[in-house]
Amino acid sequence: MKTVAQPGSNLKSKFNHIDMDSNFAIVLSARKGLHTKVFYDFAEAIKMPERRLAAIMNVSARTISNYKEAQKTLEPLYGEHLLKLIALFEKGEEVFGTIDEFNYWLQKPIWNSAEKPADWLTTGGGVDFLSEELDKMAEGYPA
Repeated sequence: MKTVAQPGSNLKSKFNHIDMDSNFAIVLSARKGLHTKVFYDFAEAIKMPERRLAAIMNVSARTISNYKEAQKTLEPLYGEHLLKLIALFEKGEEVFGTIDEFNYWLQKPIWNSAEKPADWLTTGGGVDFLSEELDKMAEGYPA
């Protein structure tokens, strides 16, 4: 496994203007209001269709589009989930070396079941759990 992605091509550099260093910072950023541009930029950066990303966040793509048209920030619940996802994908890119490799891992069944890591992305707790699994992998533990 690679530990560092190529400079300039990683998510960390794209979203370094948002404080996501802790769950507390994520909640504060979400409560301040997150612009929909962050949603669209993230979807593009991770090569995920906007509809799929919105579904993971338990919101419709049309709602996100309406927020954009009204120049309204995301509701804190959606903003928090989005920031947790961004932080997870940043960590995944760091551990696996590329977003493509991380996306591959997300689709690979784990724990001797049909369940995939991607199945856990729909809740904040699931995202936190996957983040912990990535931490274990980075430390050399099998996950």
